[in-house]
Amino acid sequence: MSDTPFGFGLPPEEPEDGDEGKKKDQQSGGGQGPANPFGFGGMPGAGGFGGPGADNPLAAMFGSLNPTDLGAAFQQLGQMLSYEGGPVNWDMAKQIARQTVAQGTADGSKDASVGPSERKAVEEAVRLADLWLDDATSLPSGSASAVAWSRAEWVEATLPAWRELVDPVAERVGAAMGDVLPEEMQAMAGPLIGMMRSMGGAMFGTQIGQAVGVLAGEVVGSTDIGLPLGPARKAALLPANVEAFGKDLGVPLDEVRLYLALREAAHQRLFAHVPWLRSHLFGAVDGYARGIKVDTAKLEDVVGQFDPQNPEQLQDALQQGMFQPEDTPEQKAALARLETALALVEGWVDAVVHAAAKPRLSSADALRETLRRRRATGGPAEQTFATLIGLELRPRRLRDASRLWASLTDARGVDGRDALWHHPDMLPTATDLDDPDGFVHREQMDFSELDKMLGEAADKPNLKKDVEKDAEKNDKAEGDDTE
Repeated sequence: MSDTPFGFGLPPEEPEDGDEGKKKDQQSGGGQGPANPFGFGGMPGAGGFGGPGADNPLAAMFGSLNPTDLGAAFQQLGQMLSYEGGPVNWDMAKQIARQTVAQGTADGSKDASVGPSERKAVEEAVRLADLWLDDATSLPSGSASAVAWSRAEWVEATLPAWRELVDPVAERVGAAMGDVLPEEMQAMAGPLIGMMRSMGGAMFGTQIGQAVGVLAGEVVGSTDIGLPLGPARKAALLPANVEAFGKDLGVPLDEVRLYLALREAAHQRLFAHVPWLRSHLFGAVDGYARGIKVDTAKLEDVVGQFDPQNPEQLQDALQQGMFQPEDTPEQKAALARLETALALVEGWVDAVVHAAAKPRLSSADALRETLRRRRATGGPAEQTFATLIGLELRPRRLRDASRLWASLTDARGVDGRDALWHHPDMLPTATDLDDPDGFVHREQMDFSELDKMLGEAADKPNLKKDVEKDAEKNDKAEGDDTE
């Protein structure tokens, strides 16, 4: 750790010969500070730490920037230092995600606006998919509309959901940044803590923005990770990514699009007609996040050596991961609940889509296996979220869950299978995934007597009136007989 507190260096002494000394110092490249004081070395045109102009911090930072890039650099720096919002600078996240999308994917694929023919193809695929799903599930259509998104449109539409997922963890990091300093120093270091939190929000925003931008180049719809990321009741496909997904499969594009539309439409049915499911999944993510503890030793090291001239330290710490799940029964239960819920959602979609596609698409088996492997391995963006959130949004037991749902269909029929979504307590558990046959053939609770009792209770007022009417009739009849 440096001798000066928090890594702040002392200001350079004034040269004895005044302005002449300053000029000489500038010409000789004097000063021992870092070549890039604000971490913009990776920007287009910047010299970087070892590039041209490295001896001159200003030249390294701005030497070959054109006026547009120079303005963007100052704008980004201003955003980082002036941000006073929540734990994540979501404006910056959105900006970085859009920039990442604009750069294109690793294979050189660029984003482009969706044309009318592509929109029509997606709408027709979703419409046909809904017709096929009518025979495979008792849940009615959940898609009020079908849309074709560019990658940039996917970013815009899904950021609110990412905010809901990431903020709980980011809040813990923001609180930990203040807690690592001794109490007697917190009052003195108020401005520093505020600046660090601003920097932390910006760094989180940068990392999330990059991950969302990369993910936008991989996803084919709004429900790829098993969570409803887009607006409710809106089935969405990304034509550019659908085409890239099917490029080397040897399957006609129309079949690939239709199969992916089946998956998107099946997800929409589930989330539209199981009203508690979305809050159940997001609540499980939140519950897991609240059980994550920040590696305070690593954070203390970062805070102790924090140098305002090198904010990339915080970014590196985030990339390396500072989060560790607490090994408590509550945390284990939260993780098991989340993993089981994700597996059940993806397993149900897999089983329902296969039932709808198998009789109609010759490529159904191949597409199913490709998507299973894709979900099992994930991609670089998913790994980034695992580092930042401390959680892999991946159904580890997809195949087990799919087999269980298929067995339930055989044993109880489509209606009996889908009835389990009426309440979370009726769903299979992680233990049931270990013994699917035991769950499938377990004696089902008979609710017929309960329904009968509830029905009779509801009819009691009418029953009382009928009894009173019968009594009046009997009294009147007895009176007539007496006469």
